[in-house]
Amino acid sequence: MPTVSVKRDLLFEALGQKYTDEEFDELCFEFGLELDEITSEKEILIREQGGEKAEGASDVVLYKIDVPANRYDLLCLEGLVRGLQVFKEKLEAPRYKRVSPADGGEPQRLVITEETASVRPHAVAAVLRNITFTQERYESFIELQEKLHQNICRKRTLVAIGTHDLDTISGPFTYTAKPPGEIRFKPLSQSREYTAAELMSLYKTDSHLRHYLHIIENEPLYPVIYDSNGIVLSMPPIINGDHSKISLNTKNIFIECTATDLTKAKITLDMVVTMFSEYCDEPFTVEEAEVVYPDGRLSVYPELAYRTETLSGDFINKRVGINESAESIAQLLTRMCLRSEVSGEGDLIQVEIPPTRADVIHACDIMEDAAIAYGFNNIVRSTPRTYTVANQLPVNKLTELLRQDLAAAGFTEALTFALCSEEDIADKLRKNITETRAVHISNPKTADFQVARTSLLPGLLKTIAANRKMPLPLKLFEISDVVLKDETKDVGARNNRRLCAVYYNKSPGFEVIHGLLDRVMQLLDVKPGRNQGYHIQAAEDSTFFPGRCAEIFSCGKSIGHLGVLHPDVISRFELTMPCSAIDIDIEPFL
Repeated sequence: MPTVSVKRDLLFEALGQKYTDEEFDELCFEFGLELDEITSEKEILIREQGGEKAEGASDVVLYKIDVPANRYDLLCLEGLVRGLQVFKEKLEAPRYKRVSPADGGEPQRLVITEETASVRPHAVAAVLRNITFTQERYESFIELQEKLHQNICRKRTLVAIGTHDLDTISGPFTYTAKPPGEIRFKPLSQSREYTAAELMSLYKTDSHLRHYLHIIENEPLYPVIYDSNGIVLSMPPIINGDHSKISLNTKNIFIECTATDLTKAKITLDMVVTMFSEYCDEPFTVEEAEVVYPDGRLSVYPELAYRTETLSGDFINKRVGINESAESIAQLLTRMCLRSEVSGEGDLIQVEIPPTRADVIHACDIMEDAAIAYGFNNIVRSTPRTYTVANQLPVNKLTELLRQDLAAAGFTEALTFALCSEEDIADKLRKNITETRAVHISNPKTADFQVARTSLLPGLLKTIAANRKMPLPLKLFEISDVVLKDETKDVGARNNRRLCAVYYNKSPGFEVIHGLLDRVMQLLDVKPGRNQGYHIQAAEDSTFFPGRCAEIFSCGKSIGHLGVLHPDVISRFELTMPCSAIDIDIEPFL
């Protein structure tokens, strides 16, 4: 969960009321938050860097408040105060408006060129007019951007925010992409101009910015935003230009968000402008900006979209476990910044979702807010009407019983990765990948995790290879799921519980593996026999040595194989001694 640090005195001043630490802790709990820590800048430095570094640090009391990860509207002092004031019914939730330029002129325009398609194809923009900053407001403005970058923006990979003093630049603005050698500007906090390539080298040692370099450093083109005079506003997602930096004296702010995810960009822009539009001369109004796409489409931002959801009071009552009237529930929701009213039809409630509540995507989210406003501690405890007795899944119960007895038989259990490389389940086992019915990962992070395993054998052989220096013999087993394609399933694949065991020694030890099979069948109460029992018969499998492989049948159905592994399989797993293995399906015995 994100943690928001706010100065206690500043918070209480904004709330218009002072609280004891215990009272504020209780208020946070009622609102669905948690007061995580009460500290100060000096205490933090003493704890993290020692007493010498803390000399001269502030003793101002800080509240560290844990905020739900999807409540982007609570990531700054302004949103936190607004939410608490509405919750305490001291304030009505404001209505946010998008307006045209006051002088009747043309809106600011951001033109996107087709070169951006390969790096960050989306952009949105807006203008905050006649804003008044104080030192605290300015710091909160910067901190909100950083919180959003770490949260919804996913460390700038999805969205990067740029804020600029509009009085120092002139539109229309151009968002394009160029080779790093062709981009040259003076970045924030630097004294001279650098090319983009030089900046990437410069920031490799920067404790803050080096974490974002990987996003574009291997791209042939870097994104960049220019104004009509060719001045660089920013090189997203790395750094803004020094020319358009904002300060305490800034009155008009041009905000742009470049992104790989347009939806996240819209939400991010809405959050920034709704939180700080209260400091404009006309509070809670945001000047629109136009964005022109490479195909000629024109969009106007910010959207600041309101939408209405309709749900019944009975839905909320049943799921929360309360018995309130529709009017009472509407009032509860209004306290959570969701303006609600009862429609004329039965107990239906119309709930208005403001642009600040991007976390509300389903009726269940509205129901949760109603429960928070009602108070979890006020919900009467009751016995569930449905009487159920928990029980272990049969396949898991069988697995646990077999694990105990295989360990008693002298085998050591291994737990291996459910994902592996294509080579592990195909080439190394002397099989064709198309015959394995493997489920492939669409975007594997490494070559070691390309597919879901179709056999437990590769994992056990890799475990033996990693433990070759251990005393012989090595006797391992695993009972786990493999994943197989299955068109009859709604997801196109199914899990299959299998048992696999291997014996690695100077001699193949086929008789050891055969004996293990007999013991497993004895435990499963399956007697030897061709019809109602189990039996083995000679078979050919490319993974096993010719003439040293048998197929296992139970009640007339094939359930697996056992035998001596082929020398090629052993060498491909970097082993040097013979190895026998058994691999069977245990689901038929449920």
